[in-house]
Amino acid sequence: MIPSRSSRAASRATRVVAVPADIVVLWAGVMAAVHVGKLPPAVPVLRDALGITLVEAGFLVSLVQFAGMALGLFIGVATDGIGLRRSAIAGLSILAVASALGGFARGAVDLLWLRGIEGFGFLLVALPGPSLIRELVPAERLRVKLGLWGCFMPAGTALALLFGPWAMAAIGWRGWWWLLAALSVLMASWLAAAVPSERERRASLRTSVPVRAGTGERWWQRMRSTLSSRGPWLVALTFATYSSQWLAVIGFLPAIYAQAGFSGQVGGALTALASAANAVGNIASGQLLQRGLRPRHALYAGFVAMALGTFVAFGAATADAPLLRYAGVLVFSAFGGLIPGALFSVAVNVAPSEGTVSTTIGWMQQWSAIGQFAGPPLVAWVASITGAWHWTWTVTGACCVAGLLLASRIGRGRGVAR
Repeated sequence: MIPSRSSRAASRATRVVAVPADIVVLWAGVMAAVHVGKLPPAVPVLRDALGITLVEAGFLVSLVQFAGMALGLFIGVATDGIGLRRSAIAGLSILAVASALGGFARGAVDLLWLRGIEGFGFLLVALPGPSLIRELVPAERLRVKLGLWGCFMPAGTALALLFGPWAMAAIGWRGWWWLLAALSVLMASWLAAAVPSERERRASLRTSVPVRAGTGERWWQRMRSTLSSRGPWLVALTFATYSSQWLAVIGFLPAIYAQAGFSGQVGGALTALASAANAVGNIASGQLLQRGLRPRHALYAGFVAMALGTFVAFGAATADAPLLRYAGVLVFSAFGGLIPGALFSVAVNVAPSEGTVSTTIGWMQQWSAIGQFAGPPLVAWVASITGAWHWTWTVTGACCVAGLLLASRIGRGRGVAR
C-alpha cells in the first residue's frame, strides 16, 4: 500500500526530530521571548554606547510590545484565518530579519523601530501557541500543557538574561543580536519539520479538539463575537495588571544591580534566576489546575504574593537587608507565575467559539502588551523623580489591587470559566 502524502510528511518530521510537536511549539515561544528579554541585560551597554536616558531605556525595554498593544486583536483574528503553524513560522522569520538588521543599528532610533517590528513577529509566534497545543495534545493533558506554555515568556527572558551578558562580553551587543537571528532561523526550520500541517492535524487521533483549516466566520464576525463577550475582557484586563508589573521589575533588575556595583554577568544571573522562578510558578500552576485548583484562587494567591514580594524587595524597611530583598524578588516572580497559567487556561474556555480561540488570546495579548508598554516607563519615571527605586512597590501594589478586583469577577456569571 502506498503511504499517503500526510503520512510521508509525518514520517519525515519524525526522522528530523523526535521531540513531541507541542514541546517544539513551546520552544518556538521561548525563542520569541528571548528577543523580548535580550534588551534588559543590554541596557547598561546601550546606555554607554548610545547615551540613552533611563526613561528612554524603559521605552526600549517595552517598545517590543507596541505591535501587541496596537494590533493584538487584529493579528489574533488573522491567525485564526491564515493558519496557526504558518503564522508561527512567519513570526520567527520576522524576528530573525529584525534582529539581524538590529545588529547594524547606529543609534537609539534604529533600535526603537526595529523593536516594534520584533513585537509584530513575537505576536505571530505567541498568539497561535495555545491553539496549536490545544490541537496537538489529549484533552486530559491540556491544562498541564497550557501551564507549560505559560512559562514560555519567563523561560525565554531567563535565558536571555543569563546568557546575554556573557555573549555580549565575548562578541559584543551586535554579535548578540546576530546570534539570536541565526537561532530564530533554526527554530523556524525545526517548527516547520516537527509540527504537522492543518490537514495532517485533522487526521490525527491524538488531538483534543477539532482542527480547523479556517473558520466559517468572517474576520469581523470573530472580532465582534470576542469583544461582545465578558470572559475575554476579564482575562485580558487581568493579564494587563500582571504583565505591567512583572516586566517593569524584571526589566530593570540588571540596571538596579549594576548601580549597586554588581558586574553585568552577576546581575544577569540574579535576574535570570528570578525570571526562572516565574517559569516554575507557571509549571506549578498547570499542575495545580489539573488537580482541581480553581483559576480564580490561583489568581488571588499570585497577586497577593506579588504585592508582598515587591514591598519586601523595594521598601525602605529592608534597605539594609539585600538577601531579604532578593528573596522578595523571588517570591514576587515565582508566585506571580501562577497567574499566566491560570489565565491561559481560562482564555481557551471563555472564547465564544472554536474559531475565536486565537482571537481571544490576541485580545489578551493586546492588553498584556499595553501593560508591558506602560509598566517600565512608569516605574522608571517614579524612580527618576524620587531618586531611587524604593517607591517601586507602590506602582506594583496598585496593579495587584486592580488584579484582585478583576480576578474576583472571574468565575462569576455566564460564560466565564471557574
